[in-house]
Amino acid sequence: MTLKNDQYWMQQAIDIAKQAEIKNEVPVGAIIVKNNQQLCVGENKNISTSDPTAHAEIIAIRQTSLLLKNHRIPETTLYVTLEPCTMCFGAIIHARIQRVVFGAYDHRTGVLGSSINLPSTNIYNHTPEISGGILENECASLLKNFFYNKRKKIT
Repeated sequence: MTLKNDQYWMQQAIDIAKQAEIKNEVPVGAIIVKNNQQLCVGENKNISTSDPTAHAEIIAIRQTSLLLKNHRIPETTLYVTLEPCTMCFGAIIHARIQRVVFGAYDHRTGVLGSSINLPSTNIYNHTPEISGGILENECASLLKNFFYNKRKKIT
């Protein structure tokens, strides 16, 4: 069995984000992996569902929990194209995800080191391992182009 690395899985998350963009959603994709195997994926759906909690990470976590029939999904890695927000980090902690790997930094709402570094506060009973900036340029370009095109249509 060939082990797939962080770049491989992030590329899969990018492909998921592109599917969200086709549906006119903010292009963020997430994938949860365990033992080098994909469990579930999520793409942003908050616009189409009118649900502010329908972030890619939340969708992937919910689907994985249902698949494994457990509200805890330890020994998993979450790959996501954008640094998680406060809500998503809370879900990551409650799910006991072992590792979070993200692509683009989010200097407005990212809580894994950009706008704030919540894991460093040491107030949580579980803190995942964090790796950021994986395929950062590709992930950031998706978002920049999406919002550029949105603004272009408005003017």
